[in-house]
Amino acid sequence: MSALVRGTLLALLSALAFGASAPLVRRFGVDAGPWATAALLYAGAASVGLVTSRSGAREAAPRRPELARIGLAALLGAALGPALFAWGLQRTTALGASLALNVESAATVVLAAAFLHEHIGRRVWIAVSLTTIGAALVAFRGGTHLDPSSIGTLAVVAATILWAADSTITGSLAWLDPGRVTFWKCAGGALLSLAVALLGHDAFPSWQHAALLALTGAIAYGASLRLYLGAQRAFGAARTASIFALAPFAGAAVALALGDRDAGAPLIAGAALMVVAVYLHASERHAHLHEHVAVTHEHAHSHDDSHHTHAHEPAVEHAHSHPHAHDPLVHEHSHGPDFHHSHPHG
Repeated sequence: MSALVRGTLLALLSALAFGASAPLVRRFGVDAGPWATAALLYAGAASVGLVTSRSGAREAAPRRPELARIGLAALLGAALGPALFAWGLQRTTALGASLALNVESAATVVLAAAFLHEHIGRRVWIAVSLTTIGAALVAFRGGTHLDPSSIGTLAVVAATILWAADSTITGSLAWLDPGRVTFWKCAGGALLSLAVALLGHDAFPSWQHAALLALTGAIAYGASLRLYLGAQRAFGAARTASIFALAPFAGAAVALALGDRDAGAPLIAGAALMVVAVYLHASERHAHLHEHVAVTHEHAHSHDDSHHTHAHEPAVEHAHSHPHAHDPLVHEHSHGPDFHHSHPHG
């Protein structure tokens, strides 16, 4: 499986897991304050990171500089973002909130191009445009009554921009163990949110709703983030964000299953555009003569590609992590914008 196809599948699963969260958080967080809701969601998410983190020499562990960046991601994406999201959910419709999430994808593509220097070609821009048009079709179909000026909708949009910044930060950490990044980020977000909730006397939900919020967080935030980080490692932050635009449609489907019958031809048309966008990513072929400069770094790798030619005695066949050096290399092969292929184009 190519890195582009693997990244597409991981991002697709991440979007489906996260997209279901909007109507569920709105239902289970009805008797809770926004900071208490965020604390419970990320407490559940942290448990997924703890279970899936890899000890030993297979994955690279975060060090102090990386932990500082993870802390910033936790503040933006696991504390402020979820609190705004939960607050906005209580002041807008579930479908409206789910569809406002589409802003995150476009914002992440722009940030990834600006700060991670990822190559965003015509194919990716077409895919992003299709998802945006698809979301607009669904958002402004008859009967939705989505008010873009609604304070609740604006809060959800603000949350998505914070999540876009968070995604850009975690995209710069793609070589690290995704389980440990998930744990530290989500645990940091849970602790920050809990502290604010206690200081501000935020309302906490009933124990039944607390358990359901934690379970929702484990699936829609923890498992989704774990998959999202794997997709970023495979084919970069921008393409991951573009596929992640499917999340609003997953949220709309769950909202419909929970009793919101506001559906019709625009929803089907929007979903069809999203299918085309996913196909554009999965079928992308990007190959040209490119140069790798000499570098020494650490990340999980194996020796079945043309980039890791250093020797081990005895030979190591499985995936492993250790500091290793790359000699200068010029070659041509199909590739995506991972951390080995951040070279300029054009």
